[in-house]
Amino acid sequence: MHFSLRAGRFREAGVFVAGFCTFFNLYTPQAFLQILADDLHAPVSTIGFAITVTLLAVAIIAPVAGGISDRLGRKRIILGACVALIIPTLLVAASTSLTQLLVWRFVQGLLLPFIFTVTVAYVADECSGAQAIKTSGIYASGTIFGGFLGRFLGGLVADLAGWRAVFVVLAVITAALAGFVAWAMPQEQRFRPVQGGFEATLRAYSQHLRNPRLIATCCIGFGMLFSMVACFTFVNFHLAAPPFSLSPTSEGSVFAVYLLGMLTTPLATRAAVHIGRRSALMVAIGSSALGYALTLSSVLGVVVAGLALITGGLFVVQALSLGFIGAIVPRARSSAVGLYVTVFYTGGALGGVLPGGLWHSQGWIGVVGLLWLVLAAMVATGLIFWRMPEKTAQGLPAKLP
Repeated sequence: MHFSLRAGRFREAGVFVAGFCTFFNLYTPQAFLQILADDLHAPVSTIGFAITVTLLAVAIIAPVAGGISDRLGRKRIILGACVALIIPTLLVAASTSLTQLLVWRFVQGLLLPFIFTVTVAYVADECSGAQAIKTSGIYASGTIFGGFLGRFLGGLVADLAGWRAVFVVLAVITAALAGFVAWAMPQEQRFRPVQGGFEATLRAYSQHLRNPRLIATCCIGFGMLFSMVACFTFVNFHLAAPPFSLSPTSEGSVFAVYLLGMLTTPLATRAAVHIGRRSALMVAIGSSALGYALTLSSVLGVVVAGLALITGGLFVVQALSLGFIGAIVPRARSSAVGLYVTVFYTGGALGGVLPGGLWHSQGWIGVVGLLWLVLAAMVATGLIFWRMPEKTAQGLPAKLP
């Protein structure tokens, strides 16, 4: 019993760090996009591709990562990707043009799904019931903390030593994170490889595409990351302009609102056991909608409070969605998560560029109006498709979903 408890804690620590590693590397440039634009002589409309190309790469490779993991296993894939990520991160730092930077950011994106997708499948394999919800929440907390610290350190280091130093720091910390995953994360025990080669993988995806609850959950994920990326891409330009006129370090500090998600996500995932995932989803989306309204204020404190509500709500949506996949997909979960990740990051990639026209014509209020429409679509999707039969795929009471 003592050994099992200790193994569970090591598993939770490994899952937390794997989530941290993914988002620590993914969104860091958001905190110093203006510095990048100035140094590389790129317009604001173009420099956003430093985020978008990475998200596109993630979307492209996620199904492949899921299929490979469903055949080869979990931990060694996660660890190998963590180690390999160090190389393109250093090459970003050495880039002398925007084109070079975008190429290596794209390569970073090709590696990240082998951490993100496979870790979610690892949790679904190794945990069940309430433990699966708890561990999914811990993983989500790792992604939240990674997203915050990457942006915060990015803004701070870019101000002090330039943007190239940011990626050197990222590479060093990523190496340390890989060592921790190797030491702490237990080898998978319940993994069962998908047999039958490429044809079996295609059959698994065919089954996933006929699962309406999974497709609906993918759409909710699309809306979640579209909203998050659009918000934290264009709010940077909003806060850099009068009346706020924040510096990169100050903008990086604003991302401390991410830490609220570390509190709300575990609480919400536990609450979902009692009130149901669907009810928790509605509360989370409502919180984000209110947050967008607050960001229209000209008072910085109110805007930051709004951003806190947005992050707190949207990260809960992410944790609930990932946990729901484990409940409704009985096998080939890694490829199911891969499908989710493809749609999820496609939403993120579009979120970084599609609101640009509204930003230029209407300003921040135009972006907020678009994001309210996205949240409304997520609510409708959840109400229709997040119903479950009396028993879930994992044998849990109907209250849980």
